Amino acid sequence: MVNIDELAQQLIPHYSHFQVAERLLFTGHSHQAWPDVALEGQKEYFLDSAELVDKKWEKAAEKTEILRDYLRDYYDDPDGLYCREENTHVLFVSWISGLDLKKKPKIISTDGEFHSLFRQLHRLEEEGLEVIYVPVTPDKNFAERIISEMDTKTSAVMFSRVYFESSLINHHLTEIAQAARDKGIPVLIDDYHGTNVAPLSIRKANLEDCFILTGGYKYLQWGEANCFLRFPEDCEYRPAITGWFASFSSLEKPRDNSPTHYDHSDQRFASGTYDPSSQYRAANVVQFFKEQGLTKEILRDQYVQKVELLKKHFLDKDFDPSVIRLTHNRDIAKHNGGFLSLTSPKARQIQAALLEKNIFTDARDQILRFGPAPYTTAAQIEDAIQSLKETVDEL
Repeated sequence: MVNIDELAQQLIPHYSHFQVAERLLFTGHSHQAWPDVALEGQKEYFLDSAELVDKKWEKAAEKTEILRDYLRDYYDDPDGLYCREENTHVLFVSWISGLDLKKKPKIISTDGEFHSLFRQLHRLEEEGLEVIYVPVTPDKNFAERIISEMDTKTSAVMFSRVYFESSLINHHLTEIAQAARDKGIPVLIDDYHGTNVAPLSIRKANLEDCFILTGGYKYLQWGEANCFLRFPEDCEYRPAITGWFASFSSLEKPRDNSPTHYDHSDQRFASGTYDPSSQYRAANVVQFFKEQGLTKEILRDQYVQKVELLKKHFLDKDFDPSVIRLTHNRDIAKHNGGFLSLTSPKARQIQAALLEKNIFTDARDQILRFGPAPYTTAAQIEDAIQSLKETVDEL
């Protein structure tokens, strides 16, 4: 078992710019601090741009490949392809534009998805797409309810592995993917809250033909503009929304009326020119994680311990449940992601009051979230919940 304080003290000196020792930063589920080496990556990009000019793109591609290799290793997925983009929205729009929505105008999703997916699906629903929002609770028959909606009109199934409000892990991926496979329906999994928190072997879970969205803004500490769509090696999608980066091999060929070409590579869902500084930053963070021994097992262990500690201190304070309570009381090690979810009708008011005390959390509707990070100490966790108690008592 990881000693969480020894790990935190080992890491804290490397996060001097974010002042992780002086501030209570509990938005780890939304934006973790970046280690100091990230700044060196930003500087490296500028210097490479100045020296190499247009030749910098080869170097930038090498940085992106470092990130792809990290994800392939994390997911036990040596054969998966990973398309990089600025955000998951760009990737999702490209991906969904490759579906046959005219013949199959039905999408199955859930009521537990993040705003980006819900907003886009809801807007498409206004244009005539049929969208089924399956409730994520109760969990015991969730897979059965998803599967029961699958029919010949269904073009895709889309859901999260870790729900952004409750932090609960969806353990039904394999069952749902198998049922969808039998009916020839593609599966898209949002794993933004799962990467670097809850290890997943794509091979062992039999998800090799699935599509997975993830990004670096949360637990990877890569920051913005490092999002990826994982897709199977034999994917032949021809997204209608497509950029010229999806077909470098055809750029020198004469233009004619032949079908639009797509390279058989990680770039199938790519758009166009981007700012590679984010990949430089992230590549340095990948190396830093390796040097610090932050393996997937260690990361998981310390998140479990820290969220359990948050939960313990919360329960010890004996809060009035009509004011604030645990969103769920399921076993943290088996069922929870990387943050503690609390439910309160005053969630946003509490979040704002905590921020005035320089304690960073966040709120979504009636959900207040506390997200620790590898550099968070046990004392900081205790201080955060003590401040929560004082804040609630002041309301």
